[in-house]
Parts: sequence; C-alpha cells; structure tokens
Amino acid sequence: MRTSKKMKKVMLVGTVALTTLVSSACGNGNNAAESSGDSGDKVTLSFMHPWTSPNVDNEVYKARIAEFEKTHPNIVIKQDGVASAQYKTKLRTLAAANSLSDINVVWPGADLQPLVAGDLLLPIDSEMANWSSILPEDALAGFNQGGKQYAIPTKQTFVDIVYYNKEMFSSIGYEAFPDAYDKFIDAVKKLKEKNITPISLGNKEKWPLQSSILSTLQERFVGSDFLQKVLNKEAKFTDPQYVKALSVIEELTKLKAFNTDANNMDSVQAQDYFIQGKAAMHISSSTVDSRIRITNEEGDKFGIALMPSVEGGLGDAKKSAGVVQFGIAINSELDEKKKQAALEFMKFFVNEELYKELISKGVVVPAKVDIPEDASKYLKEMIALTGNGTSPVFDSVIPTQITDVMQNGLQAITVGVSTAEKVAQDVQTALDNLK
Repeated sequence: MRTSKKMKKVMLVGTVALTTLVSSACGNGNNAAESSGDSGDKVTLSFMHPWTSPNVDNEVYKARIAEFEKTHPNIVIKQDGVASAQYKTKLRTLAAANSLSDINVVWPGADLQPLVAGDLLLPIDSEMANWSSILPEDALAGFNQGGKQYAIPTKQTFVDIVYYNKEMFSSIGYEAFPDAYDKFIDAVKKLKEKNITPISLGNKEKWPLQSSILSTLQERFVGSDFLQKVLNKEAKFTDPQYVKALSVIEELTKLKAFNTDANNMDSVQAQDYFIQGKAAMHISSSTVDSRIRITNEEGDKFGIALMPSVEGGLGDAKKSAGVVQFGIAINSELDEKKKQAALEFMKFFVNEELYKELISKGVVVPAKVDIPEDASKYLKEMIALTGNGTSPVFDSVIPTQITDVMQNGLQAITVGVSTAEKVAQDVQTALDNLK
C-alpha cells in the first residue's frame, strides 16, 4: 500500500532533529524524483560518500570516479563528500525526507535495514553476475536483506588492530606484544612509569571507543554471538560478563592509559599523535596501516597485534572485529535513464581492478583476487593477523539509536562521570524501550 510505504519512510526520522532534516534536505538538491537532470545527452548522477579524510583508499575511490567520467563523457558524477563522523546522520536525514542521492555509500546490517524497509534502495540481483566470480557469499551477506541484494562492498575493514611502538615496548621489557590481558595491563603501568602515554585515543567523533576498542573487548569477554543474543532477548548488556568488558574502559581510564585530550582529538589526530612517537599504542582500523606503516619511512618500528585473551573470557583471542563496508547502492526511484547510468557506474567502479588497486595500497578487500606483486609486506602481515575468524563490530549489529547511547556512555566513563554498570543499564534500557 502507498500509505504503508510512506509511513516506513517517516519512521526513518528517528532521533534526527527536524531543523536538521529540513536544512539538509533542502540543501541536497539531488532529489531522485527530479527528472534526469541531463543537458542534451548528458546524465548527471549525484553520489554521496564519506571519502573526505586523507586515507589512501579514499584517493583510490576518487581516482576511479575521475576515470569513469573520463571514459563516460555523457555521465557526470556530482560528488557530495561528507565527513565520516557526520555521514550516517546525513544519510538517515536524507532517507527520512526521501531525498537520497542517486548513488550512496551504505553500511551493512543494522544500518542498511531501515533503508531497505523504506523501499529506498534498488535491488540489484539482476546485475550480480558481474561480481559472482570474485565476491564470496559471506562478503555480500551484510548487504542482502530478505533474499535481495542491495549493495556491493568495496573493502573489508578490521577495526581493532593494535598498532604498537616496538621500541617503546622493548624499553619496558616486552620484545613482543603481551599475549595475555594481565601482561597488557602490566605494560600500561610500566609505560606510565616511564612517562609514556600508553594509548593514543581520538574519541571526539565518539565511534573509536565503541567500534575499535569495545568491539574487541566484547569478543574476548562474551564471544561473537552475544550481540545477536541481546537482540533476540536471550542476553542483556547488564549480564555480568558484558559489564566486565565495559569495565576495561573504566580500568584504563583510572590508569590514565589514554591521552588527556582524547575526547577533543579526532581519529586522524590520534594517528598522528602515535606516529609522532607521543604514545606507545593506537587501536584503530586496518585502513590506517597505510599511514602508520606502508607509506611511512619509519614503518618498521611499528608492530601490529590483537587485544590479548582475558582470563575466563568466552570469546576467541584470535578473532578480529571486522565488517565489509562502503557498499555502493542505488536510489530506488531513479528514472530509467538515470538507473541505467547508475548501474553502468557501479559496474565500472566496483570490479577486480578496484580491488587490486586497493590491495596495492595496503587495503584489505572482501574479494577473491590475485594479490598484486607490488603488495606491501605489511598487508601480508595484516592478512595473516586477521585471517583467523571475524567477530562483529558493535555498530554493525546494534541499531543506531542504541549505539548512540553506548557511545555517549563510553565517553562519560573516560571523563569519570559514569561507570560500567550504569552504562550497561542505560544501553539495556534504551534497547528495551526501542519500538
């Protein structure tokens, strides 16, 4: 029913403020419902993406957009680059106003579900033969809803890589990264005794603690299936073992393991803080390996590891928290001319060549392609580290409204105004109240 579809879209508003919705929607100017927007034979496609930071994969993506326009002079890609910290909010806002760009970068799982429920994305099952030989089923699963495929992923990110300064760890008696949690805490204390900041954290955007640190802690303490159990009401965030995972943030805060300006520093600044030798560790995604090691003349002094096992933990210490991401999706309401142009762009943009270019730059991809000869030794090390199973990232499973509560709670712990028990209760209450 038409009314039902409209209602679903209205529900996407969520917690987004109305004023933000109106201003953003009006500012978009790329409503898919408008005519083809072409001039003569040209077709203009709007494309919203989060590729604004100086990551090497962002440069690869932008180069491919430029190459597409060069080889397809009748299709113009009008880019709307949105900083990653604001991207999901703007995507939800435009979705609520039925004003998505013609092509959009989307995330799998919990982030994709409301877009599909609102009938906002074009199913692309008829096009999947283009990727069947290189993309395994598990790489596509997160972008499949109700048996239909809605997006094609461009990269695989492991969010919980511990980058560590080998020289600093050697100075406190650790020639290798600690293999148990008690040793990890011992290293933190010894680093503090030498006036070395143990962990560089840039949590101004709030997601780093939730995504990179909490995701790995929950795997170690409660295992890979815990979040789905919570959603199925078979477990709760207030379960003692999950509170223990949250308590690690509290313990690290009390030990002053993070830089004092962690909540005023963004994720890129935190990378720089670590690279410049101002901290012994930085916990972030495999994406930043390029800046820290591959393109860094001093890359050899930095090692990579995963958070070690914890005593009594129910998870697997070899698993890394990861997610396929940057799915390319098409607006469901394009006219036929724009739809064909968008599909042409998708087929050009996401193919074997893109994946190989990303691998050459040290980026892990979800595709089965030959590793180029010029692939970095660091990438091979990263593939070995992350090749023992994948655990879920918190915000790829838990709905956005609940993730926001968790992120605010984690930030409150780091400034000493909340506790693990209170955050666990607040998040569980928010989930219980979710309709």
